[in-house]
Amino acid sequence: MTAADLSPERSPDRAAPDEQAFIDMQASPEFQDLRRRLRNFVFPMTAFFLLWYATYVLLATYASDFMATKVIGNVNLGLILGLGQFVTTFVITGLYVRFANRELDPRSSAIREELEGPQL
Repeated sequence: MTAADLSPERSPDRAAPDEQAFIDMQASPEFQDLRRRLRNFVFPMTAFFLLWYATYVLLATYASDFMATKVIGNVNLGLILGLGQFVTTFVITGLYVRFANRELDPRSSAIREELEGPQL
């Protein structure tokens, strides 16, 4: 028995598709739709976050007086925007999980079932 046999991804009740089946599936409209949906979420979200992060870094570097603006007591804009980076990361993660559960997982499960057959 190999490590691949014990993989949680491979169910012993399912048939193993051959290489041509994978190639055919990659060309299928279902797989192309899955890929398109993933890219339509990931690329804009990545661009948004990188732009937000670069803005924060540039403000911290070149607008230190602005970032030092006091908001409440010793809390300044730099601290709030820095904590906003963490909040944004958690929000994006939550959005992705919800998106994947709703859009990607059902489609990928259908593709897997088409390739390997139903799970017994």
